Amino acid sequence: MAQFPNLFSPLQIGRVTVANRISFSAHLTNLSVDGLPSDRLTAYLAARARGGAGLIITEEQSVHPTDRAYERLIEAFLPEVIPGYKQLTREVHKYDTKIFAQLNHNGQQCSGSLTRLPVWAPSPIPDVLYRETPKAMEIEDIREVIEYFARSAVHVREGGFDGVELQYGHSSLARQFMSPLTNYRGDEYGGSFENRMRFPLEVVAAVREALGPDFTLGVRLCADELIPGGLNLEDAKQIAQLIQGTGHIDYINLTLATFYNLYLVGGPMHLPLGYTVPLAAGIKSVATVPVFATGRINDPALAERVLAEGQADMIGVVRGQIADPDFATKAKQGRTEEIRYCIACNQNCYGRVGLNKTIGCVQNPSAGAEATEGEHHLKPALRKKKVMVVGGGPAGMWAAKIAALRGHDVTLYERGEELGGQVLIAAKGAGRDEFGVIARNERNQLDHLGVPVKLGVEVTRELVAAEAPDAVIVATGSRPKRSPVGGADAPGVFNVWQVLTGEAGDALGQKVLFIDYDGHHQATATAEFLAELGKTVHVITSSLFVGSELGPSQDLYLTRQRLLQKGVTFTPDFAVMEIKHPDGWQAGPASEVHGFNVYSNAWDVFSGYDSIVTAMGNDADESLYFALKGMTVGGVAPETCSTGSCSTVMAQPTAAARAAASADAARPLELYRVGDCVAPRRVDMAIYEGYMAGKRV
Repeated sequence: MAQFPNLFSPLQIGRVTVANRISFSAHLTNLSVDGLPSDRLTAYLAARARGGAGLIITEEQSVHPTDRAYERLIEAFLPEVIPGYKQLTREVHKYDTKIFAQLNHNGQQCSGSLTRLPVWAPSPIPDVLYRETPKAMEIEDIREVIEYFARSAVHVREGGFDGVELQYGHSSLARQFMSPLTNYRGDEYGGSFENRMRFPLEVVAAVREALGPDFTLGVRLCADELIPGGLNLEDAKQIAQLIQGTGHIDYINLTLATFYNLYLVGGPMHLPLGYTVPLAAGIKSVATVPVFATGRINDPALAERVLAEGQADMIGVVRGQIADPDFATKAKQGRTEEIRYCIACNQNCYGRVGLNKTIGCVQNPSAGAEATEGEHHLKPALRKKKVMVVGGGPAGMWAAKIAALRGHDVTLYERGEELGGQVLIAAKGAGRDEFGVIARNERNQLDHLGVPVKLGVEVTRELVAAEAPDAVIVATGSRPKRSPVGGADAPGVFNVWQVLTGEAGDALGQKVLFIDYDGHHQATATAEFLAELGKTVHVITSSLFVGSELGPSQDLYLTRQRLLQKGVTFTPDFAVMEIKHPDGWQAGPASEVHGFNVYSNAWDVFSGYDSIVTAMGNDADESLYFALKGMTVGGVAPETCSTGSCSTVMAQPTAAARAAASADAARPLELYRVGDCVAPRRVDMAIYEGYMAGKRV
């Protein structure tokens, strides 16, 4: 607390006092059921209250039947929500955390396919993402929505919440009325600034009247639409002054951008930490009520600095608390090394909810499942076991950590000289250095638990026999396919690992042909890495476009922009069938890439490149698992190996193994495999499987 005096000072917001300046701001979870709060949502939010957040603000809740941007939104206008509200607020209040409900109508950013009703908006302008032409709201429609906002606010108050937040930000009907980009009306609700402000001001007034003077009310305001013709910061400052001038609101929470530039709402890794803070400072310069800032503030030290410099009064830590629900408590207690820091990969938060899946987190396997999963639910092992974990990547580190937390005697083995596995390679990609925080986070956890780590050790069947563990968790990962297509194992053809680790070196030459069958950062970050080395890079892919897997995580726009700015060129829709070497097994421009267009079936050849780089998949490194499968340990170790996958003479048992053998007869080895050595996938599955193995052992 002494380390972060501003962050852990109380804040008065209307009639509510919050204990600290950390909020868990509104974000989609897809955890509601049939339009009502669910037990999973309650557990999800309560976990962040238990973790020390001063304030929680729910995800947007729908105020009208025409408002449905996503399939699973809470319908705040229904009186049936009140019992679920009461359960939710009761659980959060157990931890002295305050909770506000965000109310919203998404306007043009809705889908009639979900409501079977026309989309309502200020003007009949399709949203850039939903592309559905709305109905221009008639006066009676406007009045109805205002009344529904007030009705929903009453339900919030009756449900035990401490405040209401009106969504006037990136995805809201209110912003669409305020912005000349989306409001083309010619009546009293369009045209001049005063007319465009009429609807949002009437909503504020109606909600304040419904709540009464003693209930906290705030707005989440778009500080800048960041698109020509839209609202800018100076407009937002004028709007903030007008709304607070009514005397109806108690705080202003900030967001930015629209669906034209959605990647700016939940900034991915390539956006700088605290990228929205200057906008918050701009609004604070004219505000007479507390101002909330959010956007890649993932470190208590950064949050403290923003507060100390007077740029904001409350800090929204969203993804940081998805990754680590105990973020606030650890910061307050000075345990910053134990915080599992968010890396803004967006793969399982934005990436999941955008695909209509429930909220998740690459680094937190229990995110969205807090009712049954997570470190708070771990049960001590019934019997303490000696556990060998083989492989120091994310899967192995998580398996070791969870097994140790449950009381097992765990040792982690890694054949390399550093923990991290493929994360260390991925972090070398252009702009992906923050990915390495995954490894740092888990190394810190293992250090805190005192788990022994043996680096530079190649685990074999003989070593396992000598150590005689009760269980082995194999997390040996995967390696790039040696020859994903014919000719790919020739000189002058490299995989992404060889490029990023520097193994390829000068042999890459100047002109590089990149074959992308990944569609994700493994390919694009490596291509950008090459471009930053000054190489001339041409990418071919069988997908519709380069970076085809990056849309859900909000990485596609910036990735393609950076690649184009650095001179990378693309050829999509091309399936590579073979790499030929007409002049023999030689590197260099003589190599030819043969394939065909996946739509026209027309064959073509790419040639004249100094080298070829492939991102064409990995093979599981599963040999140790199969060498150990069916093995027995304890008793007297066998003198010979019957599998043919190890040396003829077995290592002699250690003294500890002999002692164990005298007390325990030979027994089957408890064996698990997790992560890429099961099947090569992304890091979230490696972490999840490591977590589950640690629970089961």
